[in-house]
Amino acid sequence: MDKAELAPKTVLPNAVLMGERDYAQALDIVIAQANSELCIFDQDFEKGDYASIKRYDLLQAFLQKGEQVKLTIILQNSHFFSANCPRLVDLLKIYGHKMTVYETNDFAKIAKDCFVIADKQHYCRRFHIDQARFKYALNDVETSASLLLRFEELLAETTEAISVTKLGL
Repeated sequence: MDKAELAPKTVLPNAVLMGERDYAQALDIVIAQANSELCIFDQDFEKGDYASIKRYDLLQAFLQKGEQVKLTIILQNSHFFSANCPRLVDLLKIYGHKMTVYETNDFAKIAKDCFVIADKQHYCRRFHIDQARFKYALNDVETSASLLLRFEELLAETTEAISVTKLGL
């Protein structure tokens, strides 16, 4: 998929934008930029078009880029992911060695924004889950670094990784 195809004229980087459709397009643009590392923090994946085939295709294409790629997802609630994102669950089954999904503990559930960071330099940040106001930027290492620091803090507030395999004796 050509990166230029993903950049609609209405979704311009480095500006505060509004709208669910534009938010999903900005996420697509940022995810398509990733070559080695992708960090995603979201409340539950209900917003942002995570259950779509397009999002699945983008994440799968990222995970197929090589053995060293890494996708880390932090969710405040994993129910929507488990129940409504079967394609992403399949990716976790196939690429569990490159992809990890965590759920936060109660302390971190106060965070109301969500963001995606690609290769420590591209990001998309929704300011509040209940409002479709967001900003995305490409090649913004400084802001991406501050979001990555926040991501690490949230990661420290997670419980065990979500498993898609059933263990039994």
